[in-house]
Amino acid sequence: MATVREAAALAGRLLLCALFLHEAWAKLTGYSAAVAYAQAFGVPGVLMPLAIAVEAGCGLLILLGYHARAAALLLAGFCVATALLFHTKLGNRNELLHFEKDLAIAGGLLVLFAHGAGHSTRCRRRVQRAGR
Repeated sequence: MATVREAAALAGRLLLCALFLHEAWAKLTGYSAAVAYAQAFGVPGVLMPLAIAVEAGCGLLILLGYHARAAALLLAGFCVATALLFHTKLGNRNELLHFEKDLAIAGGLLVLFAHGAGHSTRCRRRVQRAGR
């Protein structure tokens, strides 16, 4: 049973990090369009490098299971902010769906924050070595 839980934890981390790594790459390769989109919602374009760094950096940390709790917490806040900044026209079914998805992803990230990345991660092994 523990093996199944570990496989599920790894699959969950892969699915979560894939979203953020893909979005960071999309922002990098379509930088001017990403900045224009953010600015259309009142978000200063100078924040785009920070958004890319958070998505890419935290996505990689979650993938590796290294400081995954901190990365998950940061990305959960990022998702809530994204929902509140970019998907506020809740009368539009598509916008409501994106709003709900951002909040659901934040919820999953908060579960990762609460329970950790799994027993087989670098983070867990480091904690176990420190306790010996």
